[in-house]
Amino acid sequence: MAKDKLMDFDKALELYEPVLGFEVHVELNTETKMFSSAANPAHAANHGAEPNTLVAPVDMGLPGALPVVNETAVRYSISLGLALGCSIAPSSRFARKNYFYPDLGKNYQISQYDEPIAFEGSVEIELADGDVVTVPIERAHMEEDAGKLTHVGGSTGRIQGAEYSLVDYNRAGVPLVEIVTKPIFGAEHRAPEIAKAYVATIRDIVIGLGISEARMERGNLRCDANVSLRPRGQEKLGTRTETKNVNSMRSVERAVRYEIQRQAAILADGGTITQETRHWHEDTGTTSPGRPKSDADDYRYFPEPDLLPVAPSDELIEQLRAALPEPPAARRRRLKTEWGFTDLEFQDVVNGGLLVEVEATVASGAAPAAARKWWTGELTRIANAEGREPADLASPRDVAALQALVDAGTLTDKLARQVLEGVIAGEGTPQEVVDARGLAVVSDDGALIAAIDDALASQPDVLEKIRDGKVQAAGAVIGAVMKAMKGQADAARVRELVLERAAQ
Repeated sequence: MAKDKLMDFDKALELYEPVLGFEVHVELNTETKMFSSAANPAHAANHGAEPNTLVAPVDMGLPGALPVVNETAVRYSISLGLALGCSIAPSSRFARKNYFYPDLGKNYQISQYDEPIAFEGSVEIELADGDVVTVPIERAHMEEDAGKLTHVGGSTGRIQGAEYSLVDYNRAGVPLVEIVTKPIFGAEHRAPEIAKAYVATIRDIVIGLGISEARMERGNLRCDANVSLRPRGQEKLGTRTETKNVNSMRSVERAVRYEIQRQAAILADGGTITQETRHWHEDTGTTSPGRPKSDADDYRYFPEPDLLPVAPSDELIEQLRAALPEPPAARRRRLKTEWGFTDLEFQDVVNGGLLVEVEATVASGAAPAAARKWWTGELTRIANAEGREPADLASPRDVAALQALVDAGTLTDKLARQVLEGVIAGEGTPQEVVDARGLAVVSDDGALIAAIDDALASQPDVLEKIRDGKVQAAGAVIGAVMKAMKGQADAARVRELVLERAAQ
């Protein structure tokens, strides 16, 4: 595949105005699927199930199988629509979106087309410097997910070059809400940052509502990023591309930047942009062509004849509205005050997309400062080095448990980092890693004194130097003891014991 020519990002923004749009798919964590009684793999309890074990006739498109709407999924969808500031339709209808793909057994997807359950909303997102941008929401509609293909053979795991493909219908019929924005104008140089902040805000909203696990690495939350460019001063919108199923906030940011640079280079050379879907490649930081982008007419939408319209009562809508959690912006202001963070400290958390993780770690018992230190420090460092998200590495509960061991004196910060490595490697909880690796701090004075005596035996003049007022001489003994104890001694306690010996 030929390498795309890219234009310098700043140069691209001098010549062209970027226009953005996002389609975010949220898997709902209902116990069963959208239109069948099969267990829902998007629910945490069913994650990792064997292929084709969470299926029903409806999900596989077997003849005569009829769909039944999941009431909980409808409630969740209304709550999400309300949280996005949308109007809720007094009556909405499902439609058939017709297309063939091997993991879509019916050859059509049950979705919503011209009668979505929620429409005309907006959401405020906060950028790194505290600026607030309002993103207009066109609609939020209910639909079902398709299944999953696994391509076997070849070097890329993609269909090109594969020897054969396996179909897993577990995900078929998982309830989804697709949130579609209106075109976003005025993003300019901050377009990649706005993309990342928008996805992070949607994630915060759905987690706050408790309607989705929102784990991007598991596909619970997926973003399709639309980018088009138009020459400065031109009113007509440019041709857009849609980068599909980007599965991390960092990748959304990078994909938008890449498309701006790629499209600008093509336009500047006199070329034209193809309206198409594109695939994001995390390893190379590039996009590649998918298929020509279909328009609505190509899907031959028509009302789903097997389902009645969804008509929620005013009472239900108001009940769900009253149960909404605080908006993300208000929540951020409250947490910043409760945690006592400076503007810079809090912005580090927000910019890293780690607000949910820090909040959950604090809820699990860690002090706010300690929670922030772990997530914005060591976990972010490791995630960046491995090209992953910090939330993929460890759970808030594990981070809180790790800090509890530090607070109890069981671990030093250095030992705690070794324990974290074990947790990330899948060796168990922090306590299990401590036990398995024998990493606890040695707090037995007898063992410490024995190590101090050995160190003093090789440095007999140290005690005299300390007695003469050269307290810094104790450092050599402390260093020798820490080395002998493989870093598992409490350095402060070793220092106390050395000074006690010198005072005798």
